Amino acid sequence: MVGENVEPGIFQLRDALNLAEELDLDLVEISPSANPPVCKIMDYKKFLYEQKKKQKEIKSKSAKVVVKEIRLGPNTDDHDFDFKLKHAIKFLQDGAKVKVDVFFKGRSIIYKDKGEYILLRFAQELEEYGKVERLPKLEGKRMIMIVAPKK
Repeated sequence: MVGENVEPGIFQLRDALNLAEELDLDLVEISPSANPPVCKIMDYKKFLYEQKKKQKEIKSKSAKVVVKEIRLGPNTDDHDFDFKLKHAIKFLQDGAKVKVDVFFKGRSIIYKDKGEYILLRFAQELEEYGKVERLPKLEGKRMIMIVAPKK
């Protein structure tokens, strides 16, 4: 039991209820399976509020995974490749995952090997900033690879 002038001890239920009412607080059952059951005098609304506040704080501190996407084509030139590479490095340094995909338009699907080569080269260039989480895989008209930042 917790209160201003109250000492912990064993009380009858009606005495505990009277005491809680006197203190303008609630009698809350903590452990019903104990013999005798354990109760506590507290402000239940305040307790719920604080619990909700703690949950919110824990949720806000949890890391949110951000996935940035970079699109390439099977015939991407070196300058464009380097430009996209710099962006990927920045994203990885900021702690975001990078989803790199090669999009095959129309008949360019025949250059699957070029697409895979570009993605593997991209992964090799990003080796010191992140590690490949998922190797290049063809899904429909896209070949996708995911790179996660190094800790």
